[in-house]
Amino acid sequence: MRIAMWSGPRNLSTAMMYSFAARGDCAVVDEPFYAAYLARTGLDHPMRQDILTAQPTDPAEVVAQLSGPVPAQKPHFYQKHMAQHMIPGIPRDWVHEMVNVFLIRHPARVAASFSAKYDNPTLADIGFVQQVELYDQLAQAGAHPVVIDSGDIRRDPAGMLKRLCVAIGLDWTERMLHWPRGGHPDDGVWAAHWYGAVHDSTGFALAEGPLPALDGARAALAEAAMPAYERLRRFRIPLA
Repeated sequence: MRIAMWSGPRNLSTAMMYSFAARGDCAVVDEPFYAAYLARTGLDHPMRQDILTAQPTDPAEVVAQLSGPVPAQKPHFYQKHMAQHMIPGIPRDWVHEMVNVFLIRHPARVAASFSAKYDNPTLADIGFVQQVELYDQLAQAGAHPVVIDSGDIRRDPAGMLKRLCVAIGLDWTERMLHWPRGGHPDDGVWAAHWYGAVHDSTGFALAEGPLPALDGARAALAEAAMPAYERLRRFRIPLA
């Protein structure tokens, strides 16, 4: 099974990659289109040159890797993707060969967390609109993509991950709840900038508190993302 997990930044995506890696039967890849995205947009992200050096910038080469032999001959291949990387010029046809899951998070939490690490983020930077585009592409082709909310996972990691496994046809294992402290060998080169908290973890964090209070540009960003979030949230796996 090839699982494409579509997220945006600051959305439990790295913890989910660690969770699937901890199963033992899943190879994982971390944001494989990041360099191609930077090469085409010219965006000055943290560690830009390191990323361009570490990954292919040709999206066709990335697609070939995602669709080719599974690393380490594992039976499953978990692919952590950022939806905002799917800009014009990066193909989307290959997604129909994957089991697609959409990982969502309340925009207020994303806006607060991402803006603390990246100056002046825009709606295009945080992936909500692109998630809806991809969901609609798959649904129009007759697929039934899975949607799961990161807040629900943090409220009930075992319950939600069990339901996710059922939804995608994967056996559940409690190994998904814990991972070794200190990161994963398949972390992207950018991990040093972004993954500090998850590197200190050995499992999912506790349930989140109240939504952050936002003002100015951060509040406007969260408000702009809400329609896309609410659209996908209607299809989410329910929290029991």
